[in-house]
Amino acid sequence: MSYDFKVIDKKWQEIWEKENIFHVQPGQNKKKYYLLEMFPYPSGKIHMGHVRNYTIGDVAARFKMMQGFMVLHPMGFDAFGQPAENAAIKNNTKPDIWTHKCIDWMKTELKKMGFSYDWQREVSTCDASYYKWNQWIFLKMFEKGLAYKKASSVNWCPSCQTTLANEEVIEEGCWRCHARVEQKELEQWYLKITDYKEKLLEDLQQLNHWPQRVLAMQSNWIGKSQGVQIYFRLKGQDKIIPVFTTRLDTIFGATYIVLAPEHPLVKEIIKGRLQEKEVLGFIDKVSRESKIKRSSSDVKKEGVFSGCFAINPVNNEEVPIWVADYVLMEYGTGAIMAVPTHDQRDFLFAKEHDLPMRVVIERTENRVQNTEELKEAYEGDGMQVNSAQFNGLRNQEAKIKIAEWMQDAGIGKIETHWRLRDWLISRQRYWGTPIPMIYCKKCGIVPVPYENLPVELPQDAPFTGEGGSPLGKVKEFVEVICPKCKGNARRETDTMATFFDSSWYFLRF
Repeated sequence: MSYDFKVIDKKWQEIWEKENIFHVQPGQNKKKYYLLEMFPYPSGKIHMGHVRNYTIGDVAARFKMMQGFMVLHPMGFDAFGQPAENAAIKNNTKPDIWTHKCIDWMKTELKKMGFSYDWQREVSTCDASYYKWNQWIFLKMFEKGLAYKKASSVNWCPSCQTTLANEEVIEEGCWRCHARVEQKELEQWYLKITDYKEKLLEDLQQLNHWPQRVLAMQSNWIGKSQGVQIYFRLKGQDKIIPVFTTRLDTIFGATYIVLAPEHPLVKEIIKGRLQEKEVLGFIDKVSRESKIKRSSSDVKKEGVFSGCFAINPVNNEEVPIWVADYVLMEYGTGAIMAVPTHDQRDFLFAKEHDLPMRVVIERTENRVQNTEELKEAYEGDGMQVNSAQFNGLRNQEAKIKIAEWMQDAGIGKIETHWRLRDWLISRQRYWGTPIPMIYCKKCGIVPVPYENLPVELPQDAPFTGEGGSPLGKVKEFVEVICPKCKGNARRETDTMATFFDSSWYFLRF
């Protein structure tokens, strides 16, 4: 990764010159700076991929030097993480021994290649002098309310006994050991990155030289959606089921609604009904499926009827409430209105379960009013039909008018939703930065004082690959004194995701 500092903040320039970072010669005035850092994962000896990429990087560094740039070209090692812990277990050794052995191998080989690294600036994330600042950053975030703990459904690898980010789930399996990933309810530490969602989206506009496909991926990951939250009401009760949609033009075609299996309302509304046992069995089955599979468009969607009905607020129709695997609690409200004629997933699901359909957007040609003739959902633009006072409007115009009408009538609210979710950083493993928090029965969650950093990993943790984090089995690590009341307390045994380590390493260089 490189950063061409053609214009640099004066304060930073003064700091860099004072610290002699670029070996600035006296009398030099206008300077151009170039930073090109390397940060491999030390999993073994280097291979041809390393040689190719690092040769390209070295060529760039040397070229910039010859152009008169002040070049910083350091090397570091992204050394924490599940792969090193698994490799240590496999090789009957400890993660620190295995990791430093790999680092030594790589350093020897990289030096033989003659690359122009500044080895005096070498860093390794598994050194306490580095991860002390992981903990410092975490405590600062905790003070500002940006680091918090909550219970939620997470990806769980039963083999590695740890949580996984969505990106670490490959074809329903753990990216490392390939065990089938399950869903599990756990209390975990999160970073509140959603506080910066608008800025993240706006700042994409500054990346003028990035490929458009990468910018589109980033934009979709943040996922800003403007639509309406609709207030469906549970039949016979005052309880509201909020449903968010960006396709308000199809609301008159909603013939059922679907709740995510994790939706907190599900177990409440099925209690005592004939369908209770079947729904609970379905929830248990889905809990063992990955969210990646559930959201995939090419996998058959499954679901069960809850035995309950809701009232569509725009026409007071009763619509059945289903529980299905293709709805995720993380997106929107965990509930969707299903319009089979204008959404392909809903269409396939309705066909499978013989659910009713109604066309509400008519294409300008090849009109189809008989839903039995439909071969697929029509998701394009057209004219509103079967939509009460909005008949005859173009659907894009109808979206606006229906939204305003629903908001004025108090049956919906215009809102903006985001796909982005807060960052889960907890991992139930040993080889990572200890999360610097303490649990006290009297004081609750208490941060480790700054003067006690770093909280270091114990050297005598048992490694079996089973039963969760080895830290929980080290009495001397777990049992501590509360910094506030001086009573008995216990230390957090989760460690940070390795992505935390690599989110700021360039500052360390």
